[in-house]
Amino acid sequence: MNSAQAEEFEVLKQIFDKPTLLKSGNYTGNYYVPSTLNTIQWGYLPNKDSKPVLTVPSGSVVTFDTVSHEGLLEDQGRDAEKYFKSKGVKSEFILDEAKNITKSKLDHDFHKDGPHIVTGPVLVQDAEPGDILKVEVIKVEPRVPYGVISNRHGKGALVGEFPKIKPQANPSAEHPERYGNVSVFTPIEKNAKGDYEGVLKTDSGKSIRFPLYPFMGIMGVAANTSEPVNSVPPALYGGNIDINELGAGSTVYYPVQVKGGLFYTGDSHFAQGGGEVALTALEASARATLKLTLLKAGKDKIPGKEIQQPLGENDNFWITIGLDEDLNQAMKKSTREAIRFLNQEYGIDETIAYAYLSAATNFNVSQVVDKTKGIHAMIRKADFEEFKTDKKKD
Repeated sequence: MNSAQAEEFEVLKQIFDKPTLLKSGNYTGNYYVPSTLNTIQWGYLPNKDSKPVLTVPSGSVVTFDTVSHEGLLEDQGRDAEKYFKSKGVKSEFILDEAKNITKSKLDHDFHKDGPHIVTGPVLVQDAEPGDILKVEVIKVEPRVPYGVISNRHGKGALVGEFPKIKPQANPSAEHPERYGNVSVFTPIEKNAKGDYEGVLKTDSGKSIRFPLYPFMGIMGVAANTSEPVNSVPPALYGGNIDINELGAGSTVYYPVQVKGGLFYTGDSHFAQGGGEVALTALEASARATLKLTLLKAGKDKIPGKEIQQPLGENDNFWITIGLDEDLNQAMKKSTREAIRFLNQEYGIDETIAYAYLSAATNFNVSQVVDKTKGIHAMIRKADFEEFKTDKKKD
């Protein structure tokens, strides 16, 4: 972060402890939601009975200060200050919000609840089921110069093979080592070109360095249920989608499930490989600035004419998603949705759409570690320039 951002962060930390509208500074005119004990849920997503922490009109820009769960969980000692200090982090670089969460009496069951700290929800005025919430990702900015990558027993692509540390009986926050889980502390450093990189130290003393692309692993709208909604599996309302293409400059569309939409976010990542195979990405706390716009059913143009599950886009691609506990079925669902989208958006015959996808579209594994697995198609917009011209003529 630059000096101006750092100064702004300090102002927010000192002044705001509840959602508000920013009157000055770099984020003037944005609504602001911090991650306090009053604005978060730990391990669960909002449902239809959740109380909004903020109400905004359509078209509002909201800045969320989110907190990563990594470094705060029971298998890391549930003491953010102690954990990060043990990794050499100075006190001023440990977020007050993280300290407050781990010192609080907020209930969290490591074995039952999801790990994620979810901020919100925000009610969007006039949102009704059948509408679409358009979420434009303006910025995702690091709040700390480090992150954590974790692998836990019973989770990840290689369950039973990793972690290689044997768990012990009676694990707890008081005895986190008994879980046998592995968390790799990962500093963020600037390279010779001035770009920030994640740095993994190896036994040889040499480091692996990789670029950052921050994005929010969790964004979505409230599910139409009164039952608790675990934060781990993604679903048609969004949630833990974990698609690494959805950083700054992208847009995601969510079908509204309940009155007000009740949008939320969390699980910020600084970088993630396709598949997220160990279990987590490079997880770290970030500030997300998002624009929330309501598309009314029967009035506003909807990409693909209708949206019954999350749909993504950026400058270059449409992103259609398939979700299922079976990766093969997730692939089928993503393919079907891509065909449907091309047919409805551009009027392309389904057979031609299928042929095009086979010849020119990459299907990427979003993640395989969140119970419900994800595949997403990357449909290149440039391939449809002639259809854009036709629409202008019409």
